[in-house]
Amino acid sequence: MRHGIRNTAVGYALLAPSLFGVVIFLLLPMLVVVWLSLHRWDLLGPIEYVGLSNWRSVLSDETFGTSLTATLIFILLVVPLQTVLGLLAAAMLARNLPGSGFLRTLYVLPWICSPLAIAVLWKWILAPTDGAVSTVLGYPIEWLTDPVLALPVVSAVTVWTNVGYVTLFFLAGILAIPREVHNAARTDGANDWQRFRYITLPMLRPTLFFVLVTGIVSAAQVFDTVYALTDGGPQGRTDLLAHRIYAEAFGAAAVGRAAVMAIVLFVLLLGVTLVQHVYFRRRISYDLV
Repeated sequence: MRHGIRNTAVGYALLAPSLFGVVIFLLLPMLVVVWLSLHRWDLLGPIEYVGLSNWRSVLSDETFGTSLTATLIFILLVVPLQTVLGLLAAAMLARNLPGSGFLRTLYVLPWICSPLAIAVLWKWILAPTDGAVSTVLGYPIEWLTDPVLALPVVSAVTVWTNVGYVTLFFLAGILAIPREVHNAARTDGANDWQRFRYITLPMLRPTLFFVLVTGIVSAAQVFDTVYALTDGGPQGRTDLLAHRIYAEAFGAAAVGRAAVMAIVLFVLLLGVTLVQHVYFRRRISYDLV
C-alpha cells in the first residue's frame, strides 16, 4: 500500500510542472476572458461590471456577423484546398523521385517563415501599380482592394503558406505504412490508384483527423496575414474574427466586447473539433476494410 501511495505521489510530482503551466497559461487566462466579457473596460479607466450587456451588443452586431461569415467562408476555402494539395504533394514525394529531398525542404520553407513577413512580400507582389503580377500581366488588378477578390487572394496566400506543413504530416503517415502491405496488393494485381484508394487513404485517417483539426483551428485564428495584406479588407470582406477581436480590443478599446468574441470563437472551434472527433472515432483504424 505504501509503495502504491509513493508511486502516486511521484507521478503527481512529475506532473506538477505541466499542470502548473496548464493552469497559469491556459485555464487562468480563459477564466479572465470570461470575467472580462461581463465588464466594460477601455484599457485605461476603471473596470465596470455590465452583466450580459456585452453579449447582447456583440450578438446583435452586424459587423460581428459579417466577420463570422467571412471566417467560415475563409475556412471552407483554405482547409479543403490545403489538405488536398498537401496529400497530393506527399504522395508524389513518397515515391522518392530525383530531387524529392530538395522539394521537401522547399515546401516547408513558407511555413517556418514569419506570416507577417510573407504577407508583406505578397502585398508587394500583388500591388496593382508596381507589383510583380501586374507588371507581368501588363495591366493593374486590385487584388487586395476588390471586394470579390480580396478574400480568395488572402485564402490563396494562406494555403501557399500552410501546404508544406500539411505535406509534412501526410508524408510521415504515408512512409509509416508497411511496405509489405503494398507489395501484397501489387502481387494481387492492384494498380497505383487502387493501392492509394484502398490502402493509403484508409491508413491515413489518423493523420487526416489531425490535419483537419489543426487546419480549422489555425485558419480560424489567422491574424498576421490579414492584418498585413488587407487590414480587414474592402467592405469588411477579410475582417476575420481574429482581426475583429484585435480591432475591438485595441482599436475601439472595447475589451469586454473582444472577450465575448473570443469566447464565441473558442466555443465554435470546440464544437467543430468535437464533431470531427465523433465522426473519426469509429473510422480511425489501421484495418484495410
